Amino acid sequence: MNKDPDYSAAYVIFYSDSDLEGHGMTFTCGRGTEVCCSAIEALASKFVGKTLQSLTSDMRATHRICTGDSQLRWIGPEKGAIHLATAAVINAIWDLWAKYEQKPLWKLIVDLTPEQIVQAIDFRYITDALTPEEALEILQTNQDTKAQREKWIREQGYPAYTTSAGWLGYSDDKVRRLIKEAKDQGFNVFKQKVGSDHQQDIRRAKLIREEIGDQGVLMVDANQVWDVQEAIDWMTDLLPYKPLFIEEPTSPDDVLGHATIRKALYPHTKVATGEHIQNRIIFKQLFQAKAIDFCQIDACRVAGVNEVLSIILMAKKFNVPVVPHAGGVGLCEYVQHLSIIDYILVSATLEDRMLEYVDHLHEHFIDPVVMSNGHYTAPLAPGYSIQMKRDSLEAYSFPHGSQHQTS
Repeated sequence: MNKDPDYSAAYVIFYSDSDLEGHGMTFTCGRGTEVCCSAIEALASKFVGKTLQSLTSDMRATHRICTGDSQLRWIGPEKGAIHLATAAVINAIWDLWAKYEQKPLWKLIVDLTPEQIVQAIDFRYITDALTPEEALEILQTNQDTKAQREKWIREQGYPAYTTSAGWLGYSDDKVRRLIKEAKDQGFNVFKQKVGSDHQQDIRRAKLIREEIGDQGVLMVDANQVWDVQEAIDWMTDLLPYKPLFIEEPTSPDDVLGHATIRKALYPHTKVATGEHIQNRIIFKQLFQAKAIDFCQIDACRVAGVNEVLSIILMAKKFNVPVVPHAGGVGLCEYVQHLSIIDYILVSATLEDRMLEYVDHLHEHFIDPVVMSNGHYTAPLAPGYSIQMKRDSLEAYSFPHGSQHQTS
């Protein structure tokens, strides 16, 4: 499906009357980035001249400055390019807030009261699945023990899996070499891309299973290429290699299709999706329909931290583990914070939880992810870890060197 990605991002910076800046971005695959940039400009202008305190005192209202504009909303609502742009803008505000408080984003949110977190969430359209009162109860349940989990994360980090060994197009020798290197780095969970060639997928799954052994975990990812019955038939032939889940087996909008696939394959393998799920409402339906076994939040597909929090809380209520998507520019930097928040405040467990790691493009970030023995090391620098190096911004802006600036 994604045959020629040109890894890109629409990037926004909020400047303040201090030395602090709020950075945010949304991942794209090349063409279309300019559409997101135009949408960001339309939304970001709404925040010019506002104080940070006026925004952070009611983050739900701040979120609705973007999602509630009666004219801009028409080109969504809450989906597509306008929603991707909302993520960049909202995440930039959270980044600025965390820097002002001199905390990494995860620690800023962990230190908020349950009431403050609930106040940041827009519950419109999801109260039939999760009410503010239920969200508050979930958060309050784990308050007394959150310090223990924070200590664990600071000392041990968050468990990861790697996609870097399983891309389509790699030779068998390269796959074997990359798996061995990943195992040496502490990884025990691997993901294979599938859906291009049936027999090739079967052969590659056999190869990977041989390399990782019975103790290793294999997952497969189809990136939306199949129809519903095609997904069932194709995956049936991969079941002998014990895949933990099939990711994005069909259209991300097809809630009932996912439910049909899950019903046909469960418990032999499970179903995961999320990187292209457009908003909390579709996630709600996936949970309600028992259509997925793993919830793959994306840091900038939905409208930033606020909406991600609502999805994490719904996942908890429906007992669906959160396993984020991180295969793109800056997504590893972003989602490490979200997984840590989920563990400390919401899920309170690492069972069936892991975070995708892709080993590319980290060199462009001021505070890149740090891996240790197959785990994400907890980020400690203030902010959301998404700020790019000035040289990278200048070298890769398109048209070359062009940047719009608004105070």
